[in-house]
Amino acid sequence: MLVIGNATVRGVLDGRDGDVLDAVRHAYTAHAEGRSAVPHSVFLRFPEHPKNRIIGLPAHLGGADEIAGIKWISSFPDNVEAGLERASAAIILNSLRTGHPEALIEASVISARRTAASAALAAAAMPGAAAETSVSLIGCGVINREVLRFLRVAVPGIRSVRLFDLNRRRALDFARSCPPGLEVEVAETIGEAMAASPLVSFASTAAVPHVGLEHCRPGTLVLHLSLRDLTPESVLEAVNVVDDADHVCRAATSVHLAEQLVGNRDFISAAIGGILSAGEPYRRDPGKVTVFSPFGLGILDLAVARLVRDVAVDRGWGVRHDDFLPHSRAAAPDVLGAAG
Repeated sequence: MLVIGNATVRGVLDGRDGDVLDAVRHAYTAHAEGRSAVPHSVFLRFPEHPKNRIIGLPAHLGGADEIAGIKWISSFPDNVEAGLERASAAIILNSLRTGHPEALIEASVISARRTAASAALAAAAMPGAAAETSVSLIGCGVINREVLRFLRVAVPGIRSVRLFDLNRRRALDFARSCPPGLEVEVAETIGEAMAASPLVSFASTAAVPHVGLEHCRPGTLVLHLSLRDLTPESVLEAVNVVDDADHVCRAATSVHLAEQLVGNRDFISAAIGGILSAGEPYRRDPGKVTVFSPFGLGILDLAVARLVRDVAVDRGWGVRHDDFLPHSRAAAPDVLGAAG
């Protein structure tokens, strides 16, 4: 078993934003072509602590270098006020030959960056009428920090950033940490932030819908990463793109609530894998808001974890535990057989 900790994961991924984008793109296109297996995620919830949850995402990504495994990721929002990371995660990669676990990888960075890369790919694949030069970030935590990083790679025209967070101190801290060369402002209200840019990224800890899309300009692309911010009525009025309809129409997401309102999924226009596979830009409707709601497929985690594992193995990084699994008995005498 190869154990790869957080520092090694960062050491692999820092400076490889393009490789992460390529890995996520490959996973999406493979999924669109039927070369994946993505069972529904399993949610572990705690009745006395409803804000907290742990999710298991099993997956298999096929192809010449197929891979299988599971991500186990927790979200405990009160950690933030205690100075801890809200989310923590681990990925186990399994051998496709024996089924044995082969690698245990700390996955908080992988999870954040694959989420941000999916948002950036969507923004690049669904351009507006004019080149995007600004983005509004709703929620000033780890995910939107990574969204800004990957947007600057995939949508290099970004020059200005508008921020909003219910905790204004967090927004101000985010603003101070933004890369030089960006024009950064902190909005007073969520509506002001949503109206300021043709790209809007939601990465909050909202558990129930709390805002509509009336503040957005027509033609805006909303990257609805936290999945539960938008009212279902506003979702029904938008052009909707998802990663996988069967996955996102679950767990009381805004898209799920919209489906429950109308009894069908006809309001979903496209899936990002199909858009990326087509190889041509999906031009946004200039008269409507487009909403991208990615549930977060486990194949994205596997694709980035494979990148981390391969680089770590090549460089001799990580800690190998040769005694993690039981010793093979393949060469031992068959005692029961001999006695017979």
